[in-house]
Amino acid sequence: MPLAWLNRLGPIAAVLLLFPAALLRAALPTPDQNPGHVSLAGQLLIATPTMADPRFHQSVILMVRHDADGALGIIINHVAAERPLATVLRAVGADADGVSGTVRIFIGGPVQPEVGFVVHSPDYRRPETLDIDDHVAMTSNREILRDIATKRGPKQSLIAFGYAGWGAGQLENELARRAWYTAPDDADLIFETDRDKVWDEAVKRRTQNL
Repeated sequence: MPLAWLNRLGPIAAVLLLFPAALLRAALPTPDQNPGHVSLAGQLLIATPTMADPRFHQSVILMVRHDADGALGIIINHVAAERPLATVLRAVGADADGVSGTVRIFIGGPVQPEVGFVVHSPDYRRPETLDIDDHVAMTSNREILRDIATKRGPKQSLIAFGYAGWGAGQLENELARRAWYTAPDDADLIFETDRDKVWDEAVKRRTQNL
C-alpha cells in the first residue's frame, strides 16, 4: 500500500490530517435498523492463517459499523510510522510550541487512506464523537490532536489512516469462507498490548473457531 507521504508529512499530509467529519459520515454505514441482522460492531475481526489477501495478513480489525448495507472497521495492529507530535501538529496548522513526544500512525485499511481516524477511550467527547461501545469511541476532528498534545485528550488513543470496508453481504461471505475469527473487543488489546503481539493475543480470545 503506497504510504510515502508518511515519510515527509509535507503539504499533502496537511490536507490528510484534517480528519474530515463529512467523509467519515459518508464512509460509515447507517446504524442497523434490521432486528434480524447480527452486527459485529464493537467486536474484533481477526484474520485467520488462511487469509489470502496480503493487505490483511495477521490483521486485527476493530469493527466500527456493521449492518445489512455493509461494514467498516479499523486495523489496530499495522503501524505505518512514528512521528514527533509537534511535526503532526504543524502539518495541520496547529500551534506546536512546547509540544514533545511522538505518536504512532497506523494503516487503518486499504480504503480511502487519505481519511484519518482517532480511535480512543470513551473518556473524551466532541460533538462528532462516535461511540462504538462502552470500551471505545472514535472521533474525526483535527482538534483531538491538539487536545492530545496538551494533555486534554483521551487517556488512550490510536491514530489511523484508511479503513477496511465491505459492501452488502461481503463480510458475511468472507466469514462463511472462514477468512476471519471474531472476538470481543478489549481496551488493553486495542491500545496497550505490543503491536507485534496483538494478533497472537486476539487469536487466543477468539469466539469463532473454524
